[in-house]
Amino acid sequence: MNETRVFADGYRGVFQKQEDFLECLKSIGRNSFWERRNSKNLRLVAITSGSKVEEELKEKYADEGLDEDIITDTIINTGLLLKVRNQYYPVRSCAIKSILDRAGISGAGLRRVEKSVYARILNDCLKVAKGEALLRISEGKVSAVLGGDCHDYAVQAFLKSFDMEQVFLHSVDYLTGNFKGCSYLAGFYEHDMASALWELSGEDGLLDAYKKELALHGKTPDEMKPVVRITTSDTGSGGANIFPMLVSGKENTTISLGSPLRLGHRNGTKLSEFDDQLKLLYGKYQLAAGNLVKLLKVEVMNPVNCMKGVMDKLGIARKYAAWPFRRFLQLSTC
Repeated sequence: MNETRVFADGYRGVFQKQEDFLECLKSIGRNSFWERRNSKNLRLVAITSGSKVEEELKEKYADEGLDEDIITDTIINTGLLLKVRNQYYPVRSCAIKSILDRAGISGAGLRRVEKSVYARILNDCLKVAKGEALLRISEGKVSAVLGGDCHDYAVQAFLKSFDMEQVFLHSVDYLTGNFKGCSYLAGFYEHDMASALWELSGEDGLLDAYKKELALHGKTPDEMKPVVRITTSDTGSGGANIFPMLVSGKENTTISLGSPLRLGHRNGTKLSEFDDQLKLLYGKYQLAAGNLVKLLKVEVMNPVNCMKGVMDKLGIARKYAAWPFRRFLQLSTC
């Protein structure tokens, strides 16, 4: 999608160059801000095509030099505005969950009612909502309505030390300074999440033990590359997370190496805590490689039942598990 339409709910940015990814985050940071309000003063307003509200807002946007398509895109997607006193903010799709949380209501039935009814139900709940709300306004729309009390969401933007751009800048500095073969693979941005991948080749010590053990078991190790994925969000959908992985073989099969290193959004979170998480990355690989070595020593007497048990343990629905299970069954009986 054209970068001039970053405001669109459906925007998906894919960046092959690291500098382009970081520049995207910098630009979004410049066009974003936080606003603290009392939850009980928030109101939702339905907006439809051809309505008086649409006409007035488009006139206002034109006078202020803003893109009128922000309003059109909102009508196509959520059809909702957030009214704060006399100010209207278009609501982005990723903000809906946090608005429902502030209103203290949920349920599939809400999605089936008309937008005007939907807004009225939520407004009745917001009237009795307690505490403050923290609005994340990004690229002309509300991206989140979070808890604004001191014990709630850690407002990195207020602290001026922990925004998305800074997370990735620190990641680049640490990875390039501590992994000699570090190379950027790709970056991704959606309105509720930003993520990037780096390959950590050149660090033979990360996988040596596992490759040697594979050879001892008569297996030829496929080409394996350690890869790290880092994600973060400024909409409350996730903290700053570090996912160590392996990419194996010509098809680049991804092997997750256990649970990620997580840093949650909590009051007082500092960027130095994220730096501490980055320092655990090397050890995380070594621990995971050790666990993989242990798995090589586990004899599986009935691989078909074993795979079925693993899928059940992971909670994979049968309709999704059926095809890989049949494929595995075919391969195991060849």
